[in-house]
Amino acid sequence: MNIDDLAKGIAAGERRALARGITLIESGREDHRAQATELLAALPKGREALRIGLSGTPGVGKSTFIESFGMMLIGRGLKVAVLAIDPSSSRSGGSILGDKTRMDLLSRERDAFIRPSPSQTHLGGVARRTREAVTLCEAAGFDVVLIETVGVGQSETVVAEMSDVFMLLLAPAGGDELQGVKRGIMEMADIIVINKADGDLKPAASRTCADYAGALRLLRKRPQDPKGFPKAMMVSALEENGLDEAWAEVEALTEWRRAEGFWQHARAAQARYWFEQAVKQALLAQLEKPKAKAALTELSDRVAQGLADPTKAAQDFVTQLDR
Repeated sequence: MNIDDLAKGIAAGERRALARGITLIESGREDHRAQATELLAALPKGREALRIGLSGTPGVGKSTFIESFGMMLIGRGLKVAVLAIDPSSSRSGGSILGDKTRMDLLSRERDAFIRPSPSQTHLGGVARRTREAVTLCEAAGFDVVLIETVGVGQSETVVAEMSDVFMLLLAPAGGDELQGVKRGIMEMADIIVINKADGDLKPAASRTCADYAGALRLLRKRPQDPKGFPKAMMVSALEENGLDEAWAEVEALTEWRRAEGFWQHARAAQARYWFEQAVKQALLAQLEKPKAKAALTELSDRVAQGLADPTKAAQDFVTQLDR
């Protein structure tokens, strides 16, 4: 594979080259990791997209919202990339990757790119190489990158470390004020979107929106928020109501953060965070080397047989690694 040609194809906005590039960076093979590092270094610098993280419980309508939201953005002349993270089996590692099939209209658009990826049991709601995939999408010239997380619970906050705006989708009757003040994902959200605000669910959506709006006022105000943020609002992705208003809120928030310097500070903090994560992943990769694997297997067998204490065995293993 010629890395320079691949980088040029991505920089020119070629969808096939972008797909090949993401496949390369998602690979766990050692030679592919070296090529992925070379590819990232060869990409043009200075291209920035607005990164929007999207999370929510299964069934809240994330795929429908992303398709309607993405179509609206394309209608405004923007290029949209969607990185959809799918839950994987902890046994086989496999996943359905069905998000793209739910975005039938958006997947046909020339100015849209949809990439489903398995989480591969990586915690935090995103895949291990999602941040690098975002970098490739930015280099390909996309204006907005939507990062859809697995959507499994309140601890799913890693996406906030790679996005400029974090939107949390909730269903009507999805909780009360007490639920709204719980820590974790709630205090990470910039905009809480009550989806499915249509038909018989509209009254319930209105009550839920009011509950969460009240709860947000009880949470400590963050320095990176202008007056009125974080906020809760209602949207019907199915009827395409409230999408323009949601985008207007995103624009208002990002413009304020740029003007006040919070945008640059957040990007720098995210770069630091992902550098530290890369170091940790590189250290974990050392465990896959033959000598380390053999020592780990031997010690784990002794622990399983009751011949060694787990804590002491772990300390012995780390000592061996240091040598």
